[in-house]
Amino acid sequence: MSSPAVARPARRGDGGTDHAQRAATLAVFVSHGLLFASWTAHIPQVKDHLGLSDAVLGFALLGAPLGSVGAMLVVARLLPRLGSRRMVQICLLGYCLAGPLVGLAGSFGALFAALFAWGAFQGALDVSMNTQAVTVELAHGRPLMSGFHASWSIGAFAGAGIGALGVAAGVSLTSQLLLLALPVLAVTVPLSLRMLADPPAAGQRSPGRGPVRLSGPVLVLGSIAFASMLCEGASADWASVYLRGSIGVGAAVAGLGYTVFALAMVIVRLSGNRLLTRFQARQLLPVLAVVAAVGFTCGLLGGTSVSVIAGFACLGIGLALVIPTVNSAAGRLPGMSQGTAIAMVSACGWAGFVFGPPIIGELASGSSLTAALGILPVLTACIAAGTARARALRPASTDPAGETAAQ
Repeated sequence: MSSPAVARPARRGDGGTDHAQRAATLAVFVSHGLLFASWTAHIPQVKDHLGLSDAVLGFALLGAPLGSVGAMLVVARLLPRLGSRRMVQICLLGYCLAGPLVGLAGSFGALFAALFAWGAFQGALDVSMNTQAVTVELAHGRPLMSGFHASWSIGAFAGAGIGALGVAAGVSLTSQLLLLALPVLAVTVPLSLRMLADPPAAGQRSPGRGPVRLSGPVLVLGSIAFASMLCEGASADWASVYLRGSIGVGAAVAGLGYTVFALAMVIVRLSGNRLLTRFQARQLLPVLAVVAAVGFTCGLLGGTSVSVIAGFACLGIGLALVIPTVNSAAGRLPGMSQGTAIAMVSACGWAGFVFGPPIIGELASGSSLTAALGILPVLTACIAAGTARARALRPASTDPAGETAAQ
């Protein structure tokens, strides 16, 4: 089975140039995950230093995703004007400079503001690097997005480990982020000079002019992203809570729920480029989503630590390729700039990530956490149906007019 056709002609150079383009994009994805994940181990120390309760800390932590969503809406207007190459350079520098401010915060308000600013650069860089990834993918004429997202996951794993070592060694959050920023900037900025200029979208108006509208294909892709990221956010925040509180396992075992979820995502994403070369996205993604729906349902019904952990692994398998694929599809929509479409879809996804955990919490308070987590297989079933029917995920060659995604 063939992979989705690339909608624009390739603009390839020599082998060295191709390697440099991919290396630059991979470096940005790794850096993005590395920096953000490296701070998570410091959260308890920040909480204790500021004397925050769990509830107040929860509100403070909302600063980062809220900043990300807000920045994505702004970047939707800036990317068509500046291009992803320049935006990556600007946002990466801001990301590296804003991170240490989190460690310097001396109050709840300062922590929220610092996280909001850091999250804004995080969200802006997320959209910019995904836009560049689509540009590189189009230039090479084959699926590459899954590999880029796998590199983000690998960077996040490395960052989480570095953060844990930093806490154990007594290194402050500010010092750690500054020390990490130096090699990130030294390696990534020179590589970014080799990035490609974004091609104009077919039928696109003057860049950055007129209102940014949510077209039908963007709404469909955004809805799929919302459901996927809601499941990801719920897994991150509730997996260990469910295993510890409802199943009654120890703290070490409880941590395996999200660990196997994340590990499954990395493994599938590392294979994603090959899978999407062999199978069409609208055929592969529904099958993986069904694995998630059935596997997670069986895990909840099994009610044992082994079944629940296996259920989270199935959930990771089913969701691994959703966000890379919808970002790639958004970047190929005719009539919109890549950056604008990706920003709108990404904002929908991050909204799901922000609101997912509180939704699960509210449902759990009215029934049980087991029943609340039952929404996840429902959403993965919706993802299966949505990805199977989404015209934006169909190969462009199936439409004689070459406008399949626009319909």
